[in-house]
Amino acid sequence: MRFGDVLTTAITQIRANKLRSFFTLLGVIVSVAFLVAVVAVIQGMNAYVKESIADALIGSNTFQIRRLPINLGLIEDAEWLRMQRRPKLGTADVDFVRAALPNATAISVQSGFPTPRSDVVSGDKTLGSIQVYGVTPEYQTIQDYKFRYGDPLTDVDTRERRYVGVVGADITDKLFDGRNPVGRSIHVHGIPILIVGTIAAKGKVLGQSFDGFVMLPITTFESMYGRRQSTTISVKMAEAQDVAPAMQQAEEAMRVAHRLRPGEADNFSIETADALVNFWKQLTQVLFTVIPAMVAIGIVVGGIVIMNIMLMSVRERTHEIGLRKSVGARRADILRQFLAESIMLAAIGGAIGATGGWGFAALIAAVSPLPARVTTWSIVVALGLGAGVGVIFGVYPASRAARLDPVAAMRAD
Repeated sequence: MRFGDVLTTAITQIRANKLRSFFTLLGVIVSVAFLVAVVAVIQGMNAYVKESIADALIGSNTFQIRRLPINLGLIEDAEWLRMQRRPKLGTADVDFVRAALPNATAISVQSGFPTPRSDVVSGDKTLGSIQVYGVTPEYQTIQDYKFRYGDPLTDVDTRERRYVGVVGADITDKLFDGRNPVGRSIHVHGIPILIVGTIAAKGKVLGQSFDGFVMLPITTFESMYGRRQSTTISVKMAEAQDVAPAMQQAEEAMRVAHRLRPGEADNFSIETADALVNFWKQLTQVLFTVIPAMVAIGIVVGGIVIMNIMLMSVRERTHEIGLRKSVGARRADILRQFLAESIMLAAIGGAIGATGGWGFAALIAAVSPLPARVTTWSIVVALGLGAGVGVIFGVYPASRAARLDPVAAMRAD
């Protein structure tokens, strides 16, 4: 029996029992669709964190020198206590880093954890729980801020500890109805702050706005809120390939600034946006360990259903099998025929499931803030799973059909 004849026979049998074939494949379809959709959402989130959140928080071509790492992960209490004894970073550290990196585009200090939240008042309007943080002027360059009105904070503002501030677009829109607020005052933490600039909207990420903040000169901020437990030094390089060597030079400068002896561990952390991305990937890795188990359950159930239906098909077609054997069909021909039907069934289920998963992922991306990105490997795995199920669970029915005695089969009803 030729391969083409085998496929034609398999397709004819599936088309003759469309409804039964569909319900037979339901388990495979649902499992494969689940796999493709979940992987698409996770991959979309990974890309989104890398392209939007990480760059928005840290900046492009930028690395940060922090007192504590972004990704602490699971650490022992002793290690946590050791980190708590790390010195706070400040302008003296910036001087060392700046001397080591004369080609850096910008180097800034920003207040870190804990970020205070305060009511912001203008006239009879109040916005509650607004993020307030302090920066040196270079931070505005590192974040690539575009100014909607007014001007950035300056070195003079920092040096003279002026009570001036730059506000995000949400403050402009909600307190001043979108009109230019430069030259007007707001009360932050009960203290009047003169607005010198407003930043153009950066938008939302997963429903969280990046525009609801008040930014002060770091000296003014520390006079109002005190020094934070952690401060962050950000370094922006002109090109992405400059980041890695600059990180090495910055580490050496920081070790000199902190008077660390050779072999002594760093008491600071140097990280890029990749640290944030890796932290996110560690979280999603948990899902990737659970998904195969969930998909495997569905696949096994679907495979058992396929095997039972194929056994029923063998019983229904016993007379046909006997007739074919009596006219010269070999065991291998019968085995190949039923195995082809099983594989064809499962492969169709995998294809329908992959298409459904693709469509479901697109629907999620359309109606929710969750991004989705269908990957080629998930489609290949889905189709491979379908074909694999057909092989594994089709062998027994096919071999049972091939072993039938032609005389006994011919006598069967």
